[in-house]
Amino acid sequence: MSERFSRSGLIGELSAEFAGTMILILFGCGVVAQVVAGGALTTPPGGLGNHDSISWAWGIGVTMGVYVAARLSGAHLNPAVTLALAAFKGFPWSKVAPYALAQTAGAFVAALLVRWNYTEALAKADPGHTLKTQFVFSTLPANGNTNLPVYEWGAFRDQVMGTAILLLLILAITDLLNTPPGANLGPFIIGLVVVGIGMAWGTNAGYAINPARDFGPRLASFLTGYGSAWRDQYGNFYFWVPILGPLVGGLVGAALYKFFVGRFLPTAEPEPPGRIPAPKD
Repeated sequence: MSERFSRSGLIGELSAEFAGTMILILFGCGVVAQVVAGGALTTPPGGLGNHDSISWAWGIGVTMGVYVAARLSGAHLNPAVTLALAAFKGFPWSKVAPYALAQTAGAFVAALLVRWNYTEALAKADPGHTLKTQFVFSTLPANGNTNLPVYEWGAFRDQVMGTAILLLLILAITDLLNTPPGANLGPFIIGLVVVGIGMAWGTNAGYAINPARDFGPRLASFLTGYGSAWRDQYGNFYFWVPILGPLVGGLVGAALYKFFVGRFLPTAEPEPPGRIPAPKD
């Protein structure tokens, strides 16, 4: 079995990253389209979900995407994860750019599918394809709300912090020298992490916490009629925030885990997952 997987090589890894990220975005952008576009057409408006349903669907998308890709590629599904693993966990630097491209491509294709499937609803809810439905695909400061004075640098701060939390927890959950979840529950727990980040850190910048998740759908929306896709509600160029912020935040979160926890863990084989380590004589 291991020989068969080793023959897949980099192409197999990239294929898995593409497919896993595509699943993530099909759930994530799909639920936002249902809530924003579909909900605008119900009576009364907004009857097809809310922020909590968005958070849960994004978490489910992460869980399912990880289960799809984990065996072949490790299921990074996020350039911030790939970069942090290269910097702190020995992932080959030569694979960072190919992984990021595969992840972005998967997100792009998934967003095109969501855009196609919700063509009628989006056109009815927002005939001009404006910022009103743009955040179905990509994030905005304060989720496009001009009553909340969050601009590029406030959103950048938010993305650094949110992604730092994500990477700190991913490293904690997947570290075999720590107490990782048993019974292949790691993807499920990571999905819950994303749900929690969405519920706790979703106001200021829409918790992109993933450059591929934002740039791929942003490009797809631009190519399918959203001319303002690169800017925020104030007319400022915004697309760089959910790219650079998560990349910085991922490195910060991984460094924090290594400094506060990782360097103190034993180097010997760990106890079985889920058990309290036995005292040593």
